Amino acid sequence: MLRQIHSLAGLISALLVMLIGLTGAVLSINPALERLATSVPAGVSVAELAGRVARHYPGAEQIQRTASGTIIVYYSAGDVSGVDRVDPTSGMAIAPYAPPAYARWFKELHRSLFLDTPGSAAVGITALLMLMLSVSGIFLLLKRVGGWRQLARPLHGNRSQRWHAAVARFAVAGLLLSAVTGSYMSAATFTLIADGSQDEPDIPATTSGGSPLPAARLPALLATRLVDLRELSFPLAGDSSAVYTLRTRQGDAYVDQSSGALLAFRAHSNVREAFELIYQLHTGEGLWWLGLALGLSALGAPWLAVTGIAVWWQRQRAKPRIANNAAPGSADSVILVGSENNSTWGFARALHDALRQAGQRVHTAPMNQFSSRHNAARQLFILTATYGDGDAPACATHFLANLAGVAPNQAASYAVLGFGDRQFPTFCQFAHEVDAAMAARGWRRSLELALIDRQSPQEFARWGSQVGALLGHELVLDYAPAHPHTHALQLRERIAYGEEEHDPTVVLRFIAAPPPASAGWLKSRLASHRLPRFEAGDLAGVMAPGSSMPRFYSLASGSGDGVLEICVRKQPGGVCSSYLYNLLPGDRIEAFIQPNPQFRPALGKAPVILIGAGTGIGPLAGFIRNNTGQHPMYLYWGGRHPDSDFLYEPELRNYLADRRLTQLHTAFSRVTNGVHVQTRLMEDADNMRRLIADDGQVLVCGSRAMAASVRQAMDQILAPLKLDVAALREKGRYREDVF
Repeated sequence: MLRQIHSLAGLISALLVMLIGLTGAVLSINPALERLATSVPAGVSVAELAGRVARHYPGAEQIQRTASGTIIVYYSAGDVSGVDRVDPTSGMAIAPYAPPAYARWFKELHRSLFLDTPGSAAVGITALLMLMLSVSGIFLLLKRVGGWRQLARPLHGNRSQRWHAAVARFAVAGLLLSAVTGSYMSAATFTLIADGSQDEPDIPATTSGGSPLPAARLPALLATRLVDLRELSFPLAGDSSAVYTLRTRQGDAYVDQSSGALLAFRAHSNVREAFELIYQLHTGEGLWWLGLALGLSALGAPWLAVTGIAVWWQRQRAKPRIANNAAPGSADSVILVGSENNSTWGFARALHDALRQAGQRVHTAPMNQFSSRHNAARQLFILTATYGDGDAPACATHFLANLAGVAPNQAASYAVLGFGDRQFPTFCQFAHEVDAAMAARGWRRSLELALIDRQSPQEFARWGSQVGALLGHELVLDYAPAHPHTHALQLRERIAYGEEEHDPTVVLRFIAAPPPASAGWLKSRLASHRLPRFEAGDLAGVMAPGSSMPRFYSLASGSGDGVLEICVRKQPGGVCSSYLYNLLPGDRIEAFIQPNPQFRPALGKAPVILIGAGTGIGPLAGFIRNNTGQHPMYLYWGGRHPDSDFLYEPELRNYLADRRLTQLHTAFSRVTNGVHVQTRLMEDADNMRRLIADDGQVLVCGSRAMAASVRQAMDQILAPLKLDVAALREKGRYREDVF
């Protein structure tokens, strides 16, 4: 519901939000420009200012002080009248005063769209929609990253989603303040709420009637600080009953021109003071630094509108369209889907089609639609993602409640498949909850809970093989989500290790491929010869010829290194790894970049502990290569034999020499008394605890089995500190990239 409210408000107000954001950003500059052009003397009274002005402007009628401190004098001498900006330290004219024409134009556009009352109403409604967007956006952002503590963590999703959330994280506080204050001011404009406006004090019936004193000697003006002045109007010359009108930050009053006494003072109400504070917070007048901050936030509004529309459109395009969907009561198999951004529906559609090809009648529906109509099926498949900090995704929020009202079918069985990202501490938590709830309600589990990391097509295909064995049919789940545009790469260098081994390893370094010789002159000119942008730790997606599923390889370089570098082990029967291993310099491939911002060394000087085995050293070597600041960095790495596959050995020796790498601990398993990397960790437990106590971060890359063994070892090492891997992971200090 929260996402629907956010999307609806954004779509309705998109154009006006962009317009109001841009005009607000322009207007935010004015208070700072005005403040730069103004000198604000300390300790000056209104009497001193009035005396200085009177010396240079015998016909002065009124003095105004703007919120930014600019002093403006309205004067009339004979047939000549005018308005000047004056120097408060001397009372002399600086220049004729006139607000900039562009400021008046933008202010009118910002406040009413040049449409008077209807325009003001439209702007007020837009402010309310911005308030809804800001509040709902904050909650959605917190859900996305996993709570306040994780607000600064790297963002995931496609490019539009990441940019939308990144700009929101920067701009939402300012937009929320602008929306709240703008809504209040619009409501006050239409008298829906009070603004504290009040009538002027009653004009005194009598005055002292004596000879006027110079303004510089009037006690009431001497007692009023210049910083509190709003406006001072002079009495008519020659009229002994006339008075000064004094408006200040605290209230309005009249001043006797002969005695200087304060007459008929009327203080501002609390409501008026609140309105003036809100006006100041909205415009930045008198708070130029806040105005600039709000202006920067306002610049985010157009960007949020554009990326928000892009995210909404992508979500609409990805909405499920299931062909040949059988009725729930007649289906052999039912597929229930829990998805937040519709990505899980693609996997559900692939399962639906594969089951139909196997001769089954299949019904696919959102998890929220689960009811007793579905328990007649022989097999129930539940494919669900997890949203935010372990919550149910949008189309599964009512599933557990619905489940409680459905009696289990003893002749049926169920299987749960979870989708998530292992970098998050709540990886597939909702899938775990669903699986446990089904079992607790008495449903029979046909397959153990399976979890898919980062929408891996390979893991999905393996799960499909298990489903096929369960049903007695070969089931091929050949599905991969849509991927970004690929880039042509040309192999520049290959470094082979363990070529005598059954599964050798190779380091491949690619450059941007030049256009083929068959390309025309214009196409060659227009083609980009540069690598796409990426960082060490990101992923390169490669599809071998004839394969529809990409394989992902962690990058050992950043685009600034001039090469795209991956480390590949030739797997027995591995289509893509064999394809890559057999490449020769000059050969070309197509690849795309999948950002992996969760797997990065933290900024700062805290120590970084890198743990890997085999080809998992790739991104770790890239992190070390980029450690030009020589921050503490420790590598624990396991290989098979130092003579055959000591990957990156020359580079690592150089990094030790130039102190980009602080310590290197290797573990080789195929030597006499061979050990694995977790053994090296246990041997160095005291140092490990010292590094963790010093706010150290742990980055692990390698196989799942290795990562599981490392977690067990780390839990033992951390126990004396009353810590464990789960606690470090929650703080963003333990991150894995496993395969």
